[in-house]
Amino acid sequence: MPKVDRLTRVNELVKRELAESLEKFPVSPAGVLASISFVNCSVDLRNATVGVSVLGGGEEERHEVISNLRRFRAELQRILGRNLSFKHTPVLNFELDDRIAKGDAVLELLSRADEEKDIH
Repeated sequence: MPKVDRLTRVNELVKRELAESLEKFPVSPAGVLASISFVNCSVDLRNATVGVSVLGGGEEERHEVISNLRRFRAELQRILGRNLSFKHTPVLNFELDDRIAKGDAVLELLSRADEEKDIH
């Protein structure tokens, strides 16, 4: 059980470092906000899947953010290696996290259904 707690702490630490580092890199087009929503490191800390939420813009802008993050991956890994004292710096794999957008769509549908119920 301690390994799960340790891995959870490591995931949060990597997430925080990446979020702070995002401010230094031009990954988002104007009017678009990118944020790190989750980090899942492998147990051996050699790989990490990084979920990125993108608010604003369309599909093209979301893919542009992921593409830019992949372009800056080596530099972000260097920053992690410098700031965190891990034996291995994980290789970052960025993926789009659309859970917030899906949640907003569900809330919108519920709101419309509630409005229609009030009309009838």
